[in-house]
Amino acid sequence: MKQQKSVWMHIGSGSFHRAHQAWYLHRLIKQGDDSWSIALGNIRNDANALLTQLAKQHGEYVLETVSPEGEREYETITSIKKILPWDEKLSSLVEQGSDENTKVIAFTVTEAGYYLTPEHQLDVTQADIQADLKGSASTIYGALERILTARVAAHGKPVTLLNCDNLRHNGERFRAGFLAFLKQKGNHSLQQWVEKNTTSPNTMVDRITPRPTPDIAERVKAATGIDDQVPVMGESFIQWVIEDDFINGRPALEKVDVEMVKSVLPWEEAKIRILNASHSCIAWAGTLIGLNYIDEGTHNKAIHKMTWDYVTENVIPCLTPSPLDLGKYRDVVLQRFGNPYIKDTNQRVAADGLSKIPGMITPTLIESYQKKITPEATAILPALFFVYFQKWAQGKLPYTYQDGVLDEVNHKKMMLANDALDQFISSETLFGTLASSADFHQLMHKAVDKVNQWMAANA
Repeated sequence: MKQQKSVWMHIGSGSFHRAHQAWYLHRLIKQGDDSWSIALGNIRNDANALLTQLAKQHGEYVLETVSPEGEREYETITSIKKILPWDEKLSSLVEQGSDENTKVIAFTVTEAGYYLTPEHQLDVTQADIQADLKGSASTIYGALERILTARVAAHGKPVTLLNCDNLRHNGERFRAGFLAFLKQKGNHSLQQWVEKNTTSPNTMVDRITPRPTPDIAERVKAATGIDDQVPVMGESFIQWVIEDDFINGRPALEKVDVEMVKSVLPWEEAKIRILNASHSCIAWAGTLIGLNYIDEGTHNKAIHKMTWDYVTENVIPCLTPSPLDLGKYRDVVLQRFGNPYIKDTNQRVAADGLSKIPGMITPTLIESYQKKITPEATAILPALFFVYFQKWAQGKLPYTYQDGVLDEVNHKKMMLANDALDQFISSETLFGTLASSADFHQLMHKAVDKVNQWMAANA
């Protein structure tokens, strides 16, 4: 009897998945192991055009990678064998997720897509969560409830739920949010099933993947002759670290250089604090002095120094000891950000600041104080965001600011108030216990003054 092949269902059809997880599974297929393939879908209808075009191309597309030296390579990715078209009932996702051959359900829904409070609890006040508690399926929680209910009814076989987003302890925190959602909804039978029949390994994912621009398709056509309507582009660097805790089998990812580990924590902390926080720093700072791209900001001496000082003076002392060479990691990250061929926009990287500050920056602030270090270098990052966010409130940003937890009316009111800075610093959502610290208030006032002076000098 022919053995059925296994399916990795992925929710979230953005560029990152197609440049990262899909690439790894494609490499396995190229090695001759075609026992796993991807079925790709979306929770919301904002990727319908992409999914339709991918279906026309039988799930195939070209990935362009570019090194800091400008070397471009092109590869047709073949791991997505099934496109799951969107409808309001998420019929295709439910059908695929309940198929017994689907053994991993993975997802990339951005940091804001988990609706967690600063204490990492499910924020049931969010409108999308409220809607899903009443029966909608517009979040990962509502979608998975629908999918797994059908799976239990069909056969009840275990499945790994794999978070592939930039969220600290991403598997654990997603899992806590999902179980809290099911409890809040009163779906105790599914809650108990999830506890016993799923795992949620923590992961660390890394590859800079800008939003595709029209010139990628032009380069792909010139280089390969392929007329691809949905190519994707990323840097040549790639990394994936996963805790080896799959409940119903997994692809042989170690054969394509995925690091399968017992604990992802040291890699995760280094990535979130050194790479992700520095990325945001460069995007906010660059925007404030009229730059458009990350590489431009990285090559600006003052912005480079801000990020270098932040990592060197505060992050490295907080993360030491570490199995990673943190100084080398910092240098590689800044080299990657300086890649002039990626053209990653400040707009993309500056997004979701209201989630990034508590997730990526506040831990270093708190730990620095605990180590008796005044985090002057780290304070510059939320100071940059404050000035940036004020520009947003004043309608002075050169682009639309996107943030999954933005409350446009109330945030605008706060940022235009006379005491905007004190209100900002006093936000426990952003700064946790530091929100009531007089020392931290004083430090932030100094940091914002420094940012404003720097901007005036660069006007």
